[in-house]
This record gives sequence, structure tokens and C-alpha cells, in this order.
Amino acid sequence: MEFHSRFIYKSLSDHLSKKQITVLTGMRRTGKTTLVKQLMEDSKIKQQFYFDLERMDNRSLFSEENYESIVYALSQRGADFSEKVLIGIDEIQLVKNLPSVLKYLYDTYDIKFIITGSSAYYMKNMFSESLAGRKKIFEVYPLSFSELLAFNGISFSEIPLSQAGIFSKAEYGRLKDYYETYINYGGFPEVVLSTTIADKKDMIQDIISSYINFDIALLSDIRDPANLYKLIKLLSLRIGTKLDISKLANMMGISRIIIENYLDLLEQSYLIRTIPVLSNSPDREITKARKIYFLDNGIASISADAGSGAMFENAVFNQLLHKGSISYFQLKTGKEIDFILNKEACFEVKETATESDLKTVSNLAQNLSIDQYNVIGRHPVKIFDGYIWGGFIH
Repeated sequence: MEFHSRFIYKSLSDHLSKKQITVLTGMRRTGKTTLVKQLMEDSKIKQQFYFDLERMDNRSLFSEENYESIVYALSQRGADFSEKVLIGIDEIQLVKNLPSVLKYLYDTYDIKFIITGSSAYYMKNMFSESLAGRKKIFEVYPLSFSELLAFNGISFSEIPLSQAGIFSKAEYGRLKDYYETYINYGGFPEVVLSTTIADKKDMIQDIISSYINFDIALLSDIRDPANLYKLIKLLSLRIGTKLDISKLANMMGISRIIIENYLDLLEQSYLIRTIPVLSNSPDREITKARKIYFLDNGIASISADAGSGAMFENAVFNQLLHKGSISYFQLKTGKEIDFILNKEACFEVKETATESDLKTVSNLAQNLSIDQYNVIGRHPVKIFDGYIWGGFIH
């Protein structure tokens, strides 16, 4: 697949010159391997070796109990460890003792490692403990809407969120179809580059299947993958709603503990994200329940009944996600603000927004002493001050 620039690439490229291990983590097929190979191509280090641990022979190499045997094997392949060596390794969670191997090689030789893994739990816990101070973790997500435009060769300028409310009918007409594609099919690179709707849908199903049958099977001892698939479908019908663990447990016919473990697993492996309520007055607001979103709209579309409003809200969530921390607000009366960004800006999401929606979010924002608020819409039937078309959020 042709390499397309990702916005994270500059940060990754800047880290190439650092001794620290460069770690890319994120869900399978978000483009981590492509990024690693591009980084290696751009590196000035002449000695380079790349290993995909899905290959059994590569797994065998890094499973050697005597770590010097690994050095010997690499030397037989032409590596000269008296000089700097660059080693790229994909899917490190496939070799159980690899953190220990990396620690030894990092401390003993002049090696720059660029590595990938698909589990936040593994990378931030077991992996972090053994390589404290020796690595920096970069999270790779599906394409943002701006990256989707770049992948399609569409020119655009980055618009600060504070200026996104300036509406251009010409720009709306130019970007509308791409934004609808983003809402309906998400941002996995292979999905974005697929040319037909049927191909996009097939690719999304393939990604979900490989996620459940490969990643989840590796990370956990789930005995019934069909149960997990059923839960994902149920969650896709609850986008933007508060999680009711007891209700999910009853519907699935399994215990609360198992549901909670499943949800934690789905969040740690980058399928979903839950956000908390923001509360200044715990006695008045609902303070415990978290709302759920998917980290890709294509995956969120797994259920045909998800609803276009929920899909649009999920897309906006992903657009805001990389701009800071996200929470929501709700009174006991049920009135709520969909998203609060960095505790300083409120956003209500409506497919067809009106001035009354803006007034509602304005009144609710006063409860939080926040004076920045907007309505984000999908169909700009009427334009008014405080309205932002979703496709202008870059």
C-alpha cells in the first residue's frame, strides 16, 4: 500500500534520533506497520533489520533463553554491533519475554528499536514496568477526518476549533461527501482506500473478525468469542448513552463481573472509549455512569440499527478526541451536554441543529461556569452564530 503521511509522523520522526525505544501501539490495522517501515526508510542508520513476529521463525529468534544467542544470530545475518543498528519489530506481545530481551539488548548494545503492539494493557503495564525510562509510547488511531482528506488527495487548511464556526457554502459542498463517508465507514486506512461501498463493508467485517479471533484470543482467555461479538453489537446500539452494566449482563445472560472484564478488555485494546460525567455539584448531577463511544465509525456501524444520529455523534467524538480530554454533563432531569472539551468548551451534537439547541446548551453551560459553547450539526439547514458544521472540525 502506498504510504500516506499521518499527522503523528512528525513526532515519530523526531523521536528517531533519540536512544529511547520508539513504541507504536493501537488497534490492529491502523497503519502501525506502514509507519514503522517509513521510519526505517527515513532513518540515517545504515544497518537495519525488520521482524514481523507473526512469523514463527522470527518468534523463535526472539524467544531464545540466552540473549547473546540472538545477538549471534543477527551477526550471522550481517549485523555489526560495534556500530549502531536499527531494529524494527512488529507485534511484540506475541513473544512473552520480549520486554526482557529488549532491555538487555538496549542496555548492552547501540541499538535503536522501533516496535509495535496492539494492546494498551500490555504496553502500559507489563511492558512499561520492565522498560521504565527506556521507551516512549505513541498511540496510533484510525485516520482522523483530516487524514482521510489527505488520503484522498483533498487539499485543506487546518482550522482552529475557535474558527470552525465560520461557514463556507463552497467548502461545505466540496467536503460534504467525504465527511459522510467518514461518518458511515470510519478511518481504517484499508477501508478509506477501498473504492466501493461493498469493499468498505467487507473490509470492516474482516477487521472486526481478525480483532476478535486474533487480538482478543491472544490477550485473554475468552472461551466464547461469539459472546464478545454479541456484546460489541449491543454496544453499537448504545453509542452516546450511559453504560448500564446490569442491563447488559441480563441481556447477555452472564455476570456483571464478566461484562465489566469484557468492557475493560475492549477499551484496553482500542475498540471503545468511555467518558466520565463532569460534575461541580455531586448532589445534583448523576456522577457515576460513563458514556460509551467507538474509536472508529466503521466498527461502530457493525449493527445496521445503530442510527444515523448516533453515528454522527460518534464521528464528532473522534474528531474532538485528539484535542484534549472529553467528558459530558447531565442533570437528574435528563438534560445534558454531549461533550465538554478540556472542561472549558461545551458542544451539543444535532444532525439538524436549531437556535433552540444552542440556547439549551448555553443554559446548561452556566451550571459549569463555562462560557464557550456551540452546536455541531451534520445538515446545515439553517446557519446561525454558534453553529459549527461537523466537517469543519479538523
